[in-house]
Amino acid sequence: MEKKNQKSHERMEIVRPHAAGIDVGGRKHFVAIGQSPDQVREFSCYTSELHKLCAWLQSEGITDVAPGSSGC
Repeated sequence: MEKKNQKSHERMEIVRPHAAGIDVGGRKHFVAIGQSPDQVREFSCYTSELHKLCAWLQSEGITDVAPGSSGC
């Protein structure tokens, strides 16, 4: 029996394996290429960091990106 305060994480079906999600923020962007913690990275909004973000996505074979904004 699961405790009431214990969070359970359900994995979602991967429909587009070559897609990433980006939570666009005013100072930071969080980018996910998968569902495990090592597949999520944080990048600042500076140009050099955005180049690193693009290089990482390309190195992982990402072809599509879905941006989202949580509002600041």
